[in-house]
Amino acid sequence: MSDTPPPTQDRAARWRRRALEAAIFVAALFAFQLWQLRDAERGPAPAFAGQLLDGQAFDLAAWRAAHPGRATLLYFWADWCGVCKTTAGNVSAVAADWPVATVAIQSGPPAAVAATMRERGYAWPVTLADPSADILRRYGLRGVPAFVVIGPDGGIRSLSLGWTSELGLRLRLWWASQGE
Repeated sequence: MSDTPPPTQDRAARWRRRALEAAIFVAALFAFQLWQLRDAERGPAPAFAGQLLDGQAFDLAAWRAAHPGRATLLYFWADWCGVCKTTAGNVSAVAADWPVATVAIQSGPPAAVAATMRERGYAWPVTLADPSADILRRYGLRGVPAFVVIGPDGGIRSLSLGWTSELGLRLRLWWASQGE
């Protein structure tokens, strides 16, 4: 057996094959994301109102009006969702700089959601309990974690399901804020 490295042509062929495999993987992920979001709302963000965990009234339009000219993020999560636990820190970091409202779906009444938030150290100022997932369904979403970026004009600018990075969220919010 020879200890000589493979010829340059073999290396180039391996790299082309790896690049093709990576491209196929990324395309499959993108296609899966599109399929998951096939029923999601587009255009103006559906209005909703509810009660925050502290008992205060919440209205999406009024909350957005309190942040004029800024993109906002709706984060749908659940206490039973493992992936939601991995995205919570990213949402917390983004909430320090951007308007973020969170909606806990199928996680029990407000008191149970508040207890989960205390236990996990979530300090999001705007959180609603959505025990029957009515708000999630209004947006046409099929799972959690789900992220909806609403532009300053009230239109949905970005939808995604599953894990996302802090940088990804920040870039989507920044992009949604451009051109207004």
